[in-house]
Amino acid sequence: MPTPLVLDTQAQDLLFREARTANTYTDEPVSDETVQAVYDLIKYAPTAFNLQSMRVVLVRSDDARERLVSHLVDSNQDKTRNAPLVAILAADLEFHEELPRVFPVFPELKDAVFADDEIRDRAARSNATLQLGYFIMGLRAAGLAAGPMVGFDGEAIDKEFFGDGKHSVIAVVNIGKPGENAWFPRLPRLDYDEVFTTV
Repeated sequence: MPTPLVLDTQAQDLLFREARTANTYTDEPVSDETVQAVYDLIKYAPTAFNLQSMRVVLVRSDDARERLVSHLVDSNQDKTRNAPLVAILAADLEFHEELPRVFPVFPELKDAVFADDEIRDRAARSNATLQLGYFIMGLRAAGLAAGPMVGFDGEAIDKEFFGDGKHSVIAVVNIGKPGENAWFPRLPRLDYDEVFTTV
C-alpha cells in the first residue's frame, strides 16, 4: 500500500525515525553559515499572528560556555562543555514591538491584544517553543544532532545572558555531529489510539 507521506523514506528517517537527542559529539565545528542556513529554512514556522518571539544566543567562547554550564544541572554539564556549539533559546517578552512590521495587516494588534502583560507573556513562550521545535528539525535537516535541555536555573541564565528582564530562556540546545556512544536506548512512544480521538 502506498504511503500517504510526501517525503521520501530517507528524509523521513533523517528528520524523524533515526533522529535522536545526542549525548556526545565529535569535535567537528558548526559554522555560522550552517546556523544561518538552518534559520533561513525554519523562519517560516507557523506562529500566531506571525509573531516571532524566539531569540537565540550562540555560545562559542570558553568563558561564556563556563558561565552557562554553571547554571545547568550536573547531568547536563559535561555534554554542554563538549558540544561544538550551544544555543540558548529564549522568548522575547516584548515581541509585540515588532508586530506592526511582521503583521502589517493589523498593526493595531500590538496595543489591542498584546498590551496585556499576561497575554503577551503566554504568547511569547508558547510561540517561541513552537519555533524551538522547528529549530531542532532544521538542525536535523543540516545533518546535525540536537540535544535540547531544560535542566537549568532559568532565572540565573536570564540574568547572565540577557539581563534586561525582557527575555526568558526556554531551552539550551547542544548542537553538533553525534560522537561515540551518542545515544541512549530508544524509549517507548505512545500508540496512535492512545493519543488521538475523533469527535
